[in-house]
Formats: sequence, C-alpha cells, structure tokens
Amino acid sequence: MADASVVELADRIRALLGGDGEIEERAMFGSRAFLADGRILVGARKGGTLLVRVTAERAAALLTEPGVSRAVMGARTMSENWLDVSADAVADDAALMGWIDLAREDAETV
Repeated sequence: MADASVVELADRIRALLGGDGEIEERAMFGSRAFLADGRILVGARKGGTLLVRVTAERAAALLTEPGVSRAVMGARTMSENWLDVSADAVADDAALMGWIDLAREDAETV
C-alpha cells in the first residue's frame, strides 16, 4: 500500500489531468504511475516526489533546477530520461502542472 504522500500527490495529478481519457493510472512499485500510450509520463513516489520522464537533452538542463535529481529506484540510478522532483519543487499546482506538461511534450520522443 502506498504511503499518504503518494496518495496525496496522485490525487493532485489526477485532478490536474481532469479525467483525460488518454491517461491511464497504475500502481507500480509502491507508487502511482500515469501513462500515455502505455508509457509512463509521471509518477507519484514516496515522500511526495514526482517521477518525470523527459528527453535526455531536456533532463540535462532540468538537473540545474532546485529539487531535481536523476531518479533512483532502489539501488539503481535510472537512465538520464528519468528525474525525481522533490515535493518542495511541486508544492503548488502550477509547478506540478508545469512538470506534467514537460513530460507530455516529450512523450512522443522518449
């Protein structure tokens, strides 16, 4: 079962997506993932961390932003396309929506 921070962030993501019929939600690895065409866009992770999938080029630039790091799952650092965005960096809905929009923009190319 996901912790309360996962549930809260997933609820916020779901609300911002507004029932977009093209987005599928799945429980994955103790988190909630939001997928388009079977591919993860974003995920709600423990501690309210947002998992984001973008192009490697965009990820390199975004790593300079406060609260952004390469995603780590267990002992494994994910590929350069995956970022963890801290709960503080997505504390308001405008910031969260900005990250969702970036993931959607890159969805076709990653």
